[in-house]
Amino acid sequence: MSRPLLFLDVDGPLNPYAAQRERRPAGYTTIRVALEPGRPLRVWLRPDHGRALLALGYDLCWATTWMDAANRWIAPVIGLPELPWVDFTGALFAERPDGVHWKTERIVAHADGRPFAWVDDEQSPADETFVAARHPAPALLRHVDPRLGLREPDFEALTEFAADLDV
Repeated sequence: MSRPLLFLDVDGPLNPYAAQRERRPAGYTTIRVALEPGRPLRVWLRPDHGRALLALGYDLCWATTWMDAANRWIAPVIGLPELPWVDFTGALFAERPDGVHWKTERIVAHADGRPFAWVDDEQSPADETFVAARHPAPALLRHVDPRLGLREPDFEALTEFAADLDV
């Protein structure tokens, strides 16, 4: 069996953007990213997240509005190699009448029947329902608090999900 995929959102899981504005969380470093001219974005990243993510035994893939820019700005800071990414062009922030997040359908298509986990701060029960109805393999949608970012319980849940696939 091939390794499961791990879809990574940046803002929320890796960048706890909703933490207190004036207090960088312990263990995080600050980078300034100029995605748009004249509008630098403050991003908090934890350098040891890359090593911890690589140790999980997943094939990692960006699932973020950053798309391929995550390889340029995020991956080097946290110690990840260049990763594939889900192309959300044309879907960014599109609202659906069924309440499914605009990322969900593209993530399911990208997984192409492989087991996957997805860490994000914007999932809802509608996404769980969508994935269960349209994805034939096991999937874990792990909500991450955007005030805290990825924490030990998240890594434990990801480890457990991958281990259960080997049974």
